[in-house]
Amino acid sequence: MTALPVYRWHLAPDGLATRRQLRAMNLRPGGQDVVAELQRPRRGRGPLVAYLYRIDQAKPVRPMTPAKWAALAKANTARRTCPTCQRDAGYVIPPSVGACATCAYPLDLAA
Repeated sequence: MTALPVYRWHLAPDGLATRRQLRAMNLRPGGQDVVAELQRPRRGRGPLVAYLYRIDQAKPVRPMTPAKWAALAKANTARRTCPTCQRDAGYVIPPSVGACATCAYPLDLAA
C-alpha cells in the first residue's frame, strides 16, 4: 500500500476535488479510489482531513426518480410528526427531545 499525497488547504492541484466540490459540479466519485488528502490545520487538535478524487474519472450524479422523491417526502414527514400527539410540528423534531414543544414542555396549570 502506498501513502497518499498530502496537500495543505487551498494548495491542491487542478483536476482534484473533494466530495462536496464534486457534488457542486453534479458529479460523484463513482467508485474510484481516493487519490490524495487535503489537510487543514486546527489549533490544539489534529488536522482536518478531506479526501480528494480525480474530476476526470468522476461520474454524473444519478437523477432522483419519482419513487426516491416519494420516499424522501415520507421520511421528512415522519421527522416532523410528533409521536405523542401525532400532529405535524412544522419543524424537524429533535431526537434529544423526542416530541414537539407542546408535548415535551407542557404548561404547569396546577400552579
